Amino acid sequence: MKRGTAVLPLHGGKAPKWLMDRMTRLAREIIIIIVSDFGSKEVLRKLSDPFWFQSFGCLLGFDWHSSGVTTTVTAAVKRGISGLEKDLDLFAAGGKGARSRKTPDEILNRGDDISANPDDLVYLSRFSAKVDNNAVMDGYQIYLHNFLFTKDGSWAVIQQGMNENKRTARRYHWLGEAVDDMVSNPQADICCDKKGDIITNLSDSRASKARELAAKIANERPETIVKELEKIKQSPKNVDFTLPRRHEVTADDINPKRLYKIFLYTYEKRPKDFEALLTSKGVGPKTLRALTLIAEVIYGTNASFTDPARFSFAHGGKDGHPYPVDRENYDNSIDTLRKAAQAAKVGRTEKVDALKRLDRFYRNFSNDILSEKDKTKRR
Repeated sequence: MKRGTAVLPLHGGKAPKWLMDRMTRLAREIIIIIVSDFGSKEVLRKLSDPFWFQSFGCLLGFDWHSSGVTTTVTAAVKRGISGLEKDLDLFAAGGKGARSRKTPDEILNRGDDISANPDDLVYLSRFSAKVDNNAVMDGYQIYLHNFLFTKDGSWAVIQQGMNENKRTARRYHWLGEAVDDMVSNPQADICCDKKGDIITNLSDSRASKARELAAKIANERPETIVKELEKIKQSPKNVDFTLPRRHEVTADDINPKRLYKIFLYTYEKRPKDFEALLTSKGVGPKTLRALTLIAEVIYGTNASFTDPARFSFAHGGKDGHPYPVDRENYDNSIDTLRKAAQAAKVGRTEKVDALKRLDRFYRNFSNDILSEKDKTKRR
């Protein structure tokens, strides 16, 4: 699997109410049509694709390159389906900041509405956040977490981390049906040619040995682990094992003595594997990095890998690019989709078919343009 990520400039502020209201209404109509045509699981698949998600945000009229697109789109989806969850077989939990911490309660409150075990969904929600926040050591701290699910337990995650030093945010996508192993390439299977620097990524499939050894070392006496860390910090020959300067956690950041209590806890609990280690109390990126450093030095395992990281606005953008939001056009779109969705309740309608024909037309039109460009280049 490839990593499904998007890296965006960190922007403050919020969407004006007049835009947020329209985003909510348009998102609702689009989701109703997707569910009517393809089912609720298709919504999960689409939202787990960072490129579709970005296109969706552009369609809703938000800044195309802003970190705020994640917050506003997920909020618009959650608000848009509010009251329709049972009919759509689609539920949304979480949000930004304090709302993200309410995710478990929001999932559990849906226990009577779903056939899946809500406790299992809570675990998946928490674990996905731990993977992207702790096991993927890319310098981004998760501050937004959204968990979407269906009655039978199908699920997807959209969450975002912040790197204050770089003033950028990174969005992570998960799709439950595509996850074979929660600690090995669990993020959505999305093609992405965006490359970054070298990072320590314990969720990479190539880090399987490092994960195994990190769990093994966590079972060692804390005195032994601290002693090995002191050696690493004092030995100049091990300088290659420090993280690049742009990342939060480096060998210099690790204080062996302060980690002693955590190592004592893991020693007493004896985690049987990396998944158990990752969910252990107090185990964060510094602890995992410390264990990984020792594994690299003692066993030569490598856990550092390359970081994997067209829609024009249909209605304009909040920041005025490519043009200010056309409110009349926006409202017409909402009204058209709403009427099509209502008619779709009794079967496939001419308007829905017309939208599909329009989509095919633009796809063919775009392909023809690309073909002409290729011909021109060859000339």
